[in-house]
Amino acid sequence: MEVIAKYNGSITDLEQSMGIRAEDLSAGYCVINIPRARVGELYSNSAIEDLELPKRLYVGSSYRLSSSCITPLQNKNSYDLRGRGTITAVIDSGIDYRHPDFRNSDGSTRIIAIWDQSINGSPPQGFYKGTEYDSEMIDMALLSDDPMSLIPSRDLVGHGTAVAGIAAGNGAASDGENTGVAPLCNIIAVKVGSTGRDSFAFSTDIMRAVKYVTDKARTLNMPVAINLSFGMNEGAHNGQSLFEEYLSQASGFWKNVIVAPTGNEGAAGHHYSGYVRAGQTKEISFFTASGIERFYISLWKSFADSFTFELIFPGGLSSGVIGVESQYKRIRTGDLVMDAIYGQPVRYSVNQEIFIQVSAQSGTIRSGNWQLRLIPTDIVDGRIEAWLPTLEEVGAGTYFSEPDTNNTMTLPSTAHKLIRVAGYNDLIGSIAPFSGVGAQVCTGQIPDIEAPAVNIISSAVGGGYDSFTGTSFASPFVTGSAALLMEWGITNGNSPFFYGERIKAFLRLGATRRPNTKYPDPAFGYGRLCLEKALSYAVRYTEGKAPFYFDSYPDDTD
Repeated sequence: MEVIAKYNGSITDLEQSMGIRAEDLSAGYCVINIPRARVGELYSNSAIEDLELPKRLYVGSSYRLSSSCITPLQNKNSYDLRGRGTITAVIDSGIDYRHPDFRNSDGSTRIIAIWDQSINGSPPQGFYKGTEYDSEMIDMALLSDDPMSLIPSRDLVGHGTAVAGIAAGNGAASDGENTGVAPLCNIIAVKVGSTGRDSFAFSTDIMRAVKYVTDKARTLNMPVAINLSFGMNEGAHNGQSLFEEYLSQASGFWKNVIVAPTGNEGAAGHHYSGYVRAGQTKEISFFTASGIERFYISLWKSFADSFTFELIFPGGLSSGVIGVESQYKRIRTGDLVMDAIYGQPVRYSVNQEIFIQVSAQSGTIRSGNWQLRLIPTDIVDGRIEAWLPTLEEVGAGTYFSEPDTNNTMTLPSTAHKLIRVAGYNDLIGSIAPFSGVGAQVCTGQIPDIEAPAVNIISSAVGGGYDSFTGTSFASPFVTGSAALLMEWGITNGNSPFFYGERIKAFLRLGATRRPNTKYPDPAFGYGRLCLEKALSYAVRYTEGKAPFYFDSYPDDTD
């Protein structure tokens, strides 16, 4: 199995001392491959500072460039920004590299590299899975009569191809009508996952991909905008997991911007919040849809609080009362298996997770009403929050009977230094009801910007176009916008440090805000994406010099 680790010292020494294989992800993070029976040995190794099991992330299922103030900046009589000298990286379900939108006018590819983690063969240096294809190999395949025989990498879902089209497509298959945000940028595509997995990836796959992309961009000496249109509910949603902390650290690798959507959980009913009171049993009711094979509840509480729990299945069967003394317990009921884990606080958090997973050994889980009973023993704080899996995992028929629509942003958009993108319907001017909502503004866990997310026309597998809806397709508007800003600042020499949090700051500043509305807002952050305004503010600050350039300050001798 794979384990995420925060470590110190030499990774080579760690590998040799334990006889294991580890992939270095920089900043003291690594992915360790180890037999399940030996995981316990990692806890006693002095080189290991923290551990986390990988989590599953699922892809969320006419361009809106004018409403996002992007078209004026692409105009040749204006800034003529099209992504030259930058990289847009799409970490997703793959890319249809044969699509005309990702090729130059001479037919050659705009894709610098594809790393398909699902095809065993020749992985990039420093990694142990997948196969890497460079631009020369892609061009050879495009010139052949049977490209897929040379590069068999496919986007079987179509999600990655659509995301890439919005951020970086050149509209060649539509005579320029469906042009993306950064149509002249270079592209890196990482198909995350393993053989047989096309709808989801593990957090370890995403971490590998981010490390690969930033290393590649550094080698090529080009800034990179990274799009992560994935989401999951398995976590505390506060930026404090090793996965989220790694992505925040990775935002400081080289000259990059990392962008993620807030997810499609706003109206899904998959979040619950409330209080457990001393001496009172708390009952949380939820429903499961028919046809699902697995679901989980990720429940978070203060570590200072103590309570046991009992899960009542549809039909009245009980798991029995399970306490912290079990820490891990497996219960079998007919064809169902329930796994319960009492987690422990980690270096970044004083909270505790109770993780409950129910799986069907054959067939599917019976639909119906479930009851989670929390039985208090010692309550100090009492606050609890719980999440069910995302829509992509369990559909709309699985939900809490009394859900809380706040704090429904999915991971990894909860990582602190990513740009978090909410989705709105630009045809009617309102936030999309499915768009993930942040927590209270004071926590900082809110969207940064909103972008179009409804009926977006983008590149489709096979060479044409299709319509797509979801915050996954709002995110690449911002990713492509970041590439244009880095072209103006870094490639064109106007602002050499224009990446990371600075990009986020100017996008917030330039956002279009509704009148008579208080900002920032948990649903739509600082406002709608308006790239033209964001760049106008950047130009103003650059022309004014201070406080960015020391030559505008008086000399010490003055």
